[in-house]
Amino acid sequence: MAGAVRLATVFGGSGLVGRHVVQHLAAQNYVVRVAVRDVEGAKFLRPMGRVGQIVPLYAPLDDEALVARATQGAELVVNLTGILVERRKGDFMRVHAQGAGRIARLAASSVARQLIHVSAIGADVGSPSLYGRSKAEGEAAVRAAFPGAVVLRPSIIFGADDRFFNRFAAMAVRSPVLPITGGGSKFQPVYVADVAAAVLAARAGSAASKTYELGGPEVKTFQQLLEDMLQIIERQAKVVDMPLGLSRLQAFFLERLPGKLLTRDQINLLQCDNVVADTAMGLAALGVTATRMGLILPSYLARYRPAGRLRALPQKSHLS
Repeated sequence: MAGAVRLATVFGGSGLVGRHVVQHLAAQNYVVRVAVRDVEGAKFLRPMGRVGQIVPLYAPLDDEALVARATQGAELVVNLTGILVERRKGDFMRVHAQGAGRIARLAASSVARQLIHVSAIGADVGSPSLYGRSKAEGEAAVRAAFPGAVVLRPSIIFGADDRFFNRFAAMAVRSPVLPITGGGSKFQPVYVADVAAAVLAARAGSAASKTYELGGPEVKTFQQLLEDMLQIIERQAKVVDMPLGLSRLQAFFLERLPGKLLTRDQINLLQCDNVVADTAMGLAALGVTATRMGLILPSYLARYRPAGRLRALPQKSHLS
């Protein structure tokens, strides 16, 4: 076996970004604890490493003892935990702020030399959304407990299992209309593998105590992103940018249904651009080359076409 065995703990390691991070850490000879709430749901990660190298571990963020057990002895701690909607009132603060602070504090009191905290573009104490404010409070708690932590703020993340393009593509298969709000808001989608590469690159000593904003090479409005997606899947659904007041009323009812397809807090968040700030350090500062959407989206959105993957894309496309 080449090199010394090291121990890393990845909170939220079974998620979209986490599975990539875990695989890369295992390839670099780390023993990886995958700290999650659903241990059974994380067992699919085990074949990414040697027998016993990847260990799913039950560690709900509100349990001090279990979070301490997960961080104990780990030289590297990565926090990827996050939620998009609250199932119970206060979940944003419990996960994004209190949970992040607890991870940082217990990592600092253990032997951890590095902490990488993945937040989000839009983290701001003045954000109109509770999501954005809770992310900002989480960053502050991390900095207070572990001053050398690296903070990464990605824009919308795309990849084979993403919850953005897949969600709207599935809607377009069933409905001739895609109702949205904030259609003019700008986004800078970033490829999941690039975010994972940024996490690995952030281990460098030169990254300590810094904040990086992660976005891809293209900035597009919400409506443009959906129109590009519709071109890829060859669907004729119409994107309708609804008035803000009507969207809030719709969300008032939808957030009371199981699944919470739309919430008023999400509408508040959609009123703000989600792009890398002009003064921010980004992927390039970490040595990562951003991947264009057109190189990736067709590979996993093809299944939503009328003929599925059997039908090739037109040779000429503004996405290529």
